[in-house]
Amino acid sequence: MKHMRRGVRRVVRFAAVGALVCGGVMVSQAGPGGSAHGTTGSDGTRALSADRTDDAGGRLVSALGASRTAGNWIGADGRPVVAVTDDRAADEVSRAGVTAKRVRYSMADLDSATQKLRSAPRVAGTAWMVDPKSNQVVLVGDSTVSTARWSKMKDLAAEVGGEVRAQRTEGSFTTRAAGASPMFTNGSRCSAGFNVTNGQTGFILTAGHCGPDGTPWFTDGTGSTRIGTTVQSSFPGNDFSLIRYDNASLDQRSVVDVGGGRTVRVTGVADPVVGQEVFRSGSTTGLRSGKVTGLNATVNYPEGTVTGLVQTTVCAEPGDSGGPLFAQGVALGVTSGGSGDCDRGGVTFFQPVTKALTALGVSIPGAKAQSPNPSIASGASGGSGIDDGVSTLDDVVAYAQSFGPGLAVIVVGFVGLLSTLTIRPRRRRYRGYSTGWG
Repeated sequence: MKHMRRGVRRVVRFAAVGALVCGGVMVSQAGPGGSAHGTTGSDGTRALSADRTDDAGGRLVSALGASRTAGNWIGADGRPVVAVTDDRAADEVSRAGVTAKRVRYSMADLDSATQKLRSAPRVAGTAWMVDPKSNQVVLVGDSTVSTARWSKMKDLAAEVGGEVRAQRTEGSFTTRAAGASPMFTNGSRCSAGFNVTNGQTGFILTAGHCGPDGTPWFTDGTGSTRIGTTVQSSFPGNDFSLIRYDNASLDQRSVVDVGGGRTVRVTGVADPVVGQEVFRSGSTTGLRSGKVTGLNATVNYPEGTVTGLVQTTVCAEPGDSGGPLFAQGVALGVTSGGSGDCDRGGVTFFQPVTKALTALGVSIPGAKAQSPNPSIASGASGGSGIDDGVSTLDDVVAYAQSFGPGLAVIVVGFVGLLSTLTIRPRRRRYRGYSTGWG
């Protein structure tokens, strides 16, 4: 009996240790910040952990002004970089601990160049945006622009000067109406962006080209479940709209669906920075990631011109329109349009969420205006951006579930390890004699 108990204890202890190890591996793969939080390609995965970068560059640009700087971006090493036009500005930037890059043209020069492009006759299929890295305004023509029209655009670029660089691109610039949650209307589909409110009524912020005022929206193509009605829309010029909730039973929390039953809690609102890694969610292609490559972009869609957009390398396809752009739980924009697809890649433009919220007089519940890096702004530690706050019973349950079965395996292993303390070999007692030597 004594040897049997020892054997049982060894087996249980070995199994418990094995469970703890296996559970730990499972949690590291499935928990917040693990590899199952989003996809970058058809079968690749990555964590929702975009680099957090302090907006020191943006603050320096604001302080020094448009005549002494030409924008800022995030360098390959993750550090902010500021383009400057004189030595004194470079010294001030360096003293602030930020990398300074001397450039020829100031932001005032680049803005003047974009104004000259904007004043020319509109050509559908063209776009331009400020690229602070190259210190130029990049003029792009898609495959729909004729040779004759493109030749005129290149002549205009040359007339403006070295501030403008002209280049062709494959595909065509189109709006993406055909996403986090899908919304259907009149045979077409868009994606919900962010839940917003004016303090009394709940709305969905999405793309303006998805539908004009009065457009009804449903959860499926059959029109069986009503979502709401578009009550305010701006397109072209801008690309945002408000859908008033007509169905009070629908989820109106400040979260973004990223697939797999997981959500990202929206805690802040900000403008993105060139070089920043960002994520987009859409009903057609799900969760995708990329980087910001340009700001203040103008796109001449076939339906009209939209200005002030954010350019990214994130792919998108029809039906993704209106879907949210975000990073680390910070709302950045809603999907407008672009070129290419998620097989070949492409360029996608986003309506900045800050401008849309201000123009519409609404806000994202619980989200505060902040720098693109909420951890720096609030003094909080970094995180994955997955909804992992623990403050209520529901939060605790959701947080535990996010670890998947690995957490249960760890608990079983821990209990098993504790149980080995109660399995002891029975000591034989001899009546009339002491069991010790003392």
